[in-house]
Amino acid sequence: MVTYIIVIALIMAWCYLLWATHRAKLQFWNFLVGSMGLFIILMLLVRPVMTEPLARAVAALAGLFGELTDTFVPYFKYGILFVESTKGALTLQIDFECSGIIEIMAFLSLLVFYRVYSIWERVVVGVAGTLYIMIANALRIIVICEMIHYMGTDVYYMAHTIVGRIVFYALSIVLYFYVFTKPQIIRMKIGKFNYGSH
Repeated sequence: MVTYIIVIALIMAWCYLLWATHRAKLQFWNFLVGSMGLFIILMLLVRPVMTEPLARAVAALAGLFGELTDTFVPYFKYGILFVESTKGALTLQIDFECSGIIEIMAFLSLLVFYRVYSIWERVVVGVAGTLYIMIANALRIIVICEMIHYMGTDVYYMAHTIVGRIVFYALSIVLYFYVFTKPQIIRMKIGKFNYGSH
């Protein structure tokens, strides 16, 4: 009960700050307060409910590749991937950190308050971006599993901590460029000059 009271108080304070920054026409602060506040609210309310289904979905996506190539075996119900190699076997559990929930919540929180897009565009880009992050995360897991399968269990740390993250963050940079940077440049107006007209 105390937790709900704290969450409601946070939401009310967040709404007030949003209203105040909007009324004062402080667009940067409105974006900052809005996206940070929404991220915290999503992490408090949505994360506990969505982490497990999302982990299972990512395991299912990665598992399709594993079944097709016969390099690792997915157990969708438990969010587990079983990888065999010549140097032993390893079980990978897709948990909170591997589910991609943090990245999805951060992306959606930024997008909701990114005024370059109309509301309808934000809905479409939000759905497409969420699917993209899930696929990028599945690709990261596939790379980890393939490295373990072909190079042995000794490469787990390098595959998970270094190579997998490089793959995922490189794909995330592409997403953020096309969703946030490029549209901002295209729609930018400087005096009578408009990037969108050239």
